[in-house]
Amino acid sequence: MSQAEVRGKWALVTGASRGIGYRIAKFMAQQGCNLILHSRSLEHTRKIEEEVRALGVEAYSVAAELANLDEVAAMLDAIEAKGTPVDIVFNNAAVQIAYRKDYYNTPVEDFEVSFRINFISAVMIANRFIPKMIERGFGRVINVTSGIRNEPEQSAYAASKAALDKWTKDLASRLDGTDVIISLTDPGWCRTDLGGPNAPNDPDTVIPGICVGAFVNDGKSGRFLHAQSFTGMTLEEAVAKAHTMEPTPYVI
Repeated sequence: MSQAEVRGKWALVTGASRGIGYRIAKFMAQQGCNLILHSRSLEHTRKIEEEVRALGVEAYSVAAELANLDEVAAMLDAIEAKGTPVDIVFNNAAVQIAYRKDYYNTPVEDFEVSFRINFISAVMIANRFIPKMIERGFGRVINVTSGIRNEPEQSAYAASKAALDKWTKDLASRLDGTDVIISLTDPGWCRTDLGGPNAPNDPDTVIPGICVGAFVNDGKSGRFLHAQSFTGMTLEEAVAKAHTMEPTPYVI
């Protein structure tokens, strides 16, 4: 089965200025995909915007603090006002607020901020663009999750990602029969600003797996695509492997 063609399409990448988002943006540009680059400040994405334009694609930046849902809505309004047909969404941006050794006293604010950034903003973005993807007959949404478990020290972060997982799989059950595919991906524990310097994985190892959900082409939503399972593969090999993996939506 062939992979989806992304050349000339538009992808929104949240958290595009560094870490995993930066690598997503570069890889997608190398495949000819135009980019909307999100960060908290337009200054932060200046470097990646210049780099992807040098690869011959169109790109522009948007800014929003994802903890502020009014800013998220304004960002989405601005994208729609430009008339950009968002074909692919990478909900990549996330925050891990703190490591709470005294986890029984985790501040409520940890949960509130984690859920706004890691879950609610991603839902707002996907809900804005998926209906239009369905109308146009093509769309991909890739939600970046986490494999953290059995660590109540990071309970706010982990719970927000668990909510993202549940929402993604529930929605997947309603996308059958469309060419809009929603997937989950996990970069693994990487040496990024979020992952820290002691993480075992170089962030470059997420390619191509972190992006493979944009290229699957069989109409099946609800897959979990762990990026480290595809390390060292070509994109074509990664897509072929992904097509063999059964999706696991929560079916009715």
